[in-house]
Amino acid sequence: MPTMSGAMTGARVAASVARTKALGLAIALAILLLASFVATAQRVEGDRAAAQGVYSAEIQVNGQGEAQRNTAFARGLAQVLAKLSGDRAAAGRPGVGQELRRARDYVDGYDYRQDEGVSASGAPSFKTTLVIRYDADEVNELASTLGLPLWPQPRPKPVLWLAIDDGSGPRLVGLGKSDAARSTLNRALERGYKLGLPAGNAAEQAVVGAIWRGDSAAVARASARYSPPMQLIGKLYRDKKDGWSADWIFVDKGKVLSRWSSNDRDARRAMAAGADGAADALMRRYAKPGKGAGPPGRYAIEFTGIDSSDDFIRLSGYLQKLAVVRRITPVRATPQGVVFELELVSGLAGFKRATDGDGVIDASEGDAPSYRLR
Repeated sequence: MPTMSGAMTGARVAASVARTKALGLAIALAILLLASFVATAQRVEGDRAAAQGVYSAEIQVNGQGEAQRNTAFARGLAQVLAKLSGDRAAAGRPGVGQELRRARDYVDGYDYRQDEGVSASGAPSFKTTLVIRYDADEVNELASTLGLPLWPQPRPKPVLWLAIDDGSGPRLVGLGKSDAARSTLNRALERGYKLGLPAGNAAEQAVVGAIWRGDSAAVARASARYSPPMQLIGKLYRDKKDGWSADWIFVDKGKVLSRWSSNDRDARRAMAAGADGAADALMRRYAKPGKGAGPPGRYAIEFTGIDSSDDFIRLSGYLQKLAVVRRITPVRATPQGVVFELELVSGLAGFKRATDGDGVIDASEGDAPSYRLR
């Protein structure tokens, strides 16, 4: 029978072991929590996740599941390609849709942001925004391979001379009233450039008359103190159909590059169209063809190393998956291999760029385009 002192010693040992186990569990939990914090809380309190620059995008999502995230990745990549090229229809260009389906491969990182607002009934509302960062090198390579135009950086910051008449007479939107032009300023950011506003002092308020009559030369003179010498001139007014109309002029170094009008029941959308028109004008003037891309067309290419039907099927499947290839047509078989006519979105240069490093085919030496299946 154990003595009283032996029993007490055993109890103390058991208690010590229990405390040690509890301490170990607490440390383990603390390490896990710390790891989780490091992985997810990359910002200090007060910071706000936001898209920065051409290679990032903000997409509103309904949840944080993988399906919603992948859909947002595709929409974000389309937005980035539009900003990079200056072409708002970039997502509709040949080959781009195929790459959007694997947009997650171009993602460098992402974060979520909760935006609080107020609903029409006055109740609090919350919107979840996915902020996505894309790999600049990978996106540049994609744009070049598919022959997208490239709008060089840094980009100009035109001055927005906007006058608004809501029925009480036209007034200039100066820097102190920037929220009135917020939809135009934000759309410019979505298109990959920025707009500036004049200070809005008394002398500049007098420019409203020139804006209203479309005197771009007078506005350009008033804008001489600002750089660069580019102006987006717009007047927004109520139309006869209970909506809003806006007339726009884009001027670069005193030359009118474009004139257009926009109409919408929502004044914000009518104003946003001004930034779109300016981006289109800038893109037409300054965007350059993608490096390494050739003219689109149909090209006959010989492929060697085809020793079996399995080789033929493997090669055909590989070519059909390439975004740079729109259509493949077998032309003829030779003792050395097979000749395909490929319809390419960016020529032979784009095809070579797309296939380099894949480890499936190697370019052969010679004047005629030829590749060997590995």
